[in-house]
Amino acid sequence: QVQLVETGGGLVQAGDSLRLSCAASGRTFGSYTMGWFRQAPGKEREFVAAIKWNGVNTQYKDSVEGRFTISRDSAKNTVYLQMNSLKPEDTAVYYCAADTFNKPNTVIVETYDYWGQGTQVTVSS
Repeated sequence: QVQLVETGGGLVQAGDSLRLSCAASGRTFGSYTMGWFRQAPGKEREFVAAIKWNGVNTQYKDSVEGRFTISRDSAKNTVYLQMNSLKPEDTAVYYCAADTFNKPNTVIVETYDYWGQGTQVTVSS
């Protein structure tokens, strides 16, 4: 069983930055692929970013590439999402997710076995 707890959301203005954190339980965190997804009101949950177990291979949604950075600290069992140059369209609940089997397709919801409760990010114009 893996528990994920996100923190760091909030209300910011367009152009500001936020860093989301996701603390994971479990002694084998270093072997998981970790992902960030988001869900805006009335929309489906969508992929934002993912990082493989090695901390090197990353993948991003096109609209956040260059603005968001995913990283992980295995010593702290934590994955981060640094979000810069935020836009109103980034407003959503952001979810952290863990893929404990390192499946190949990191951009779909079905890949992930465990999910956090979500943290709200609101970007005002």
